[in-house]
Amino acid sequence: MTDHAADAIAHDDPFAIFETWFALAKAHEPNDPNAMALATATRDALPSVRMVLLKGHGPDGFVFYTNFHSRKGGELAANPHVALLFHWKSLRRQVRIEGPIAEVTPAEADAYFASRHPESRLGSAASDQSRPLDDRQTYLDRVAALRAQYPDGNVPRPAHWSGYRVSPTAIEFWQDRDFRLHERRRFLSDGNGGWTSSLLYP
Repeated sequence: MTDHAADAIAHDDPFAIFETWFALAKAHEPNDPNAMALATATRDALPSVRMVLLKGHGPDGFVFYTNFHSRKGGELAANPHVALLFHWKSLRRQVRIEGPIAEVTPAEADAYFASRHPESRLGSAASDQSRPLDDRQTYLDRVAALRAQYPDGNVPRPAHWSGYRVSPTAIEFWQDRDFRLHERRRFLSDGNGGWTSSLLYP
């Protein structure tokens, strides 16, 4: 690969750039192109990070779902600001996103929960996510009990299971280049629907 100034990530609509990169990831990543690292922090600013799946995106933000009783749910309630990271190894690209969160509507959560595989719905409803588990069989028994209660798989969405939308205040695109002469462009929201951007040294 040869590096040229013309290859620099353009100052453009960051959501349009993300859409283009995400489409490439879906075409080339062998597993879970929608996987992203979600970084949260406690009220005392102690950090925590884990992988989650992007389940919706657009100019209004980036959506993921979780159990509100989980560790991340507690941290999100205490400190509603997060950072996301997509790393598409096959494309040698990264996207970093930062911003506050807001709950999705109950209708959005219901629609997404209903779209999941029945076994995934059962697993979510049976889980006391992040809490101590005495034995894996205990969890499997709870799944089996719910399966018997809802043989059609239509277990209702638990009230404590829903989603968050991240409204980005910053989006950064990173493109690998030869000899670590990488390209980085960071977009900052102006708070009124517009964006400013600048290239960053790698």
